[in-house]
Amino acid sequence: MDIVYVVASVVLIAVSFIGCAVPVLPGPLLALCGVLTLLPSRFAPTCQTCVAFGAACAIVLLLDYVVPAFGAKKFNCSRYGVFGCFVGTIVGIFFAPWGILLGPFIGAVCGEIVAGKDFAASLRGGFGALLGFLFGVTLKIAYCATCAGWVGVAIVKG
Repeated sequence: MDIVYVVASVVLIAVSFIGCAVPVLPGPLLALCGVLTLLPSRFAPTCQTCVAFGAACAIVLLLDYVVPAFGAKKFNCSRYGVFGCFVGTIVGIFFAPWGILLGPFIGAVCGEIVAGKDFAASLRGGFGALLGFLFGVTLKIAYCATCAGWVGVAIVKG
């Protein structure tokens, strides 16, 4: 029966990496579920491991909302630019793979233009939003990779 838990865990963690770039899928939460899926198996994480991964997941999810806005604000991006970054991220999914990368930038630039900023200021705001988005993605990938590494080690040791 352990094989079912291992396969489910590996699938959840694999999908979690997709969720790091696609905002519709909660990547870190899926990775945490991948770790927790092993609870009924002989590869079960300890209570401390579950708490540590859960706390780290909450922090990463919180930072995922804060970091892009912080990056945008550092480059004087308005609320319109931040909203445009979010919309561009969603629309960019349909134009993968380049849309996922360029969508937040284009959306933020368009939002800044709507806010009445000139093109150069709009580009700066878009660049800040893009940097914030990329940093958030990097945090999520690091978390998911840590979960994947823990699961891999647990299975090999088990």
